[in-house]
Amino acid sequence: MNNTKYLSITAVTRYLKYKIDSDEHLQDVYLKGEISNFKAHTRGHLYFTLKDETSRISAIMFSSSASKLAFTPEDGMKVLVRGKISVYEATGNYQIYVNEMQEDGIGNLYIAFEQLKAKLEKEGLFDKSRKKPIPKIPNKVGIITASTGAAIKDILSTIKRRFPICETILFPALVQGPDAHTDIVKQIKKAQEFDIDVLIIGRGGGSIEDLWPFNEEDVARAIFDCKIPTISAVGHEIDYTISDFVADVRAATPTGAAELAVPNLVDLLTFIDNLKIRSNKVILNKIDNLKITLMKLKDSYVLNNPLHIYQVKEQQLDNLIDKIHSIISNIVVKRKDYLNHLKKSYVLNNPNKLLEGKNHTLNKYLEKLKLLNPMNTLKRGYTIVKKDNKAIDNIKKLNTNDKIDIIFNKGIINASIIGIKEN
Repeated sequence: MNNTKYLSITAVTRYLKYKIDSDEHLQDVYLKGEISNFKAHTRGHLYFTLKDETSRISAIMFSSSASKLAFTPEDGMKVLVRGKISVYEATGNYQIYVNEMQEDGIGNLYIAFEQLKAKLEKEGLFDKSRKKPIPKIPNKVGIITASTGAAIKDILSTIKRRFPICETILFPALVQGPDAHTDIVKQIKKAQEFDIDVLIIGRGGGSIEDLWPFNEEDVARAIFDCKIPTISAVGHEIDYTISDFVADVRAATPTGAAELAVPNLVDLLTFIDNLKIRSNKVILNKIDNLKITLMKLKDSYVLNNPLHIYQVKEQQLDNLIDKIHSIISNIVVKRKDYLNHLKKSYVLNNPNKLLEGKNHTLNKYLEKLKLLNPMNTLKRGYTIVKKDNKAIDNIKKLNTNDKIDIIFNKGIINASIIGIKEN
């Protein structure tokens, strides 16, 4: 015994969990059984036992999957489940973690429902943009349902109570059984031959098999093609059929459909009375306001002094005339300035005028040159004294015995300075 290796309960449990989790055949299992020991946790998880004649297995369905169920599970209910088998280590029990669950016996119907729903939705039969509005105050309401039963009684009694002045027309049809969908389509087409404002199509509650005619494709297309606004009222509040998705409006019950189809006459009369009161009040207020406006106009300065209107307009006309004269004067001045500019440009650019101007300028320069010419100065009796061939402009530049040249108008004298006297 001393060499024996003992395992812990945790080790064995984890090993068994590992073996089961590693078995691919146990990761996607379909089971069929009866629910017992059902318990819904406050967090939304579902705990129950699945059993058959000889065995049972614990099951858990987490809230993420349970929220998608189309029914409410109960003890004794036979179901079809899909999930994976694993071991819960805390207790060592193996159990199934359920991902999907549906009532037993409707598996094929459920699949057919989902397939048709997806098909029609893809074709646009459920689009809200294609829904027709239900008239607020209908004169005639058509009803397609069984001629006997709770549904027709509820609809008729509700319409009579709410809006007794409305006319109802019953188009009796089978609402259960293999031939029901054909009969419903026939009555939808027949109803369109009448002057009907809104059409109620439905029946009371029942099993999914009982409601199935309203899941048939021909019924869905007949409702979609119907020219009359339609209200679907099939089963109870939790029941949904293809007809509900296609109809213009879905009602939870036949009674609810009748309430959607017609207004409450008492409420309508009350609304009309209130509207009448509000309208009268608005009209009286409008009259009072117009009276006040009329009195103001009556006492206004303009109406009492009509000549003032003429004087104002006359003044405006004078201002307009002055403005026009000013504009014209400005235009004339600008034109004159432009013509003068053109005239000056012509004079300046005229070749003869340019030549005369150049000759005049040249003569002026010649006169200046003549005045500056030293020979002209000599002609008037003056002389120029040069020393070493440079003109002497100051006596201090000369000394005694310097040799100089005295330039006259018509000759040069060579001289020698014998003395210098300063003034």
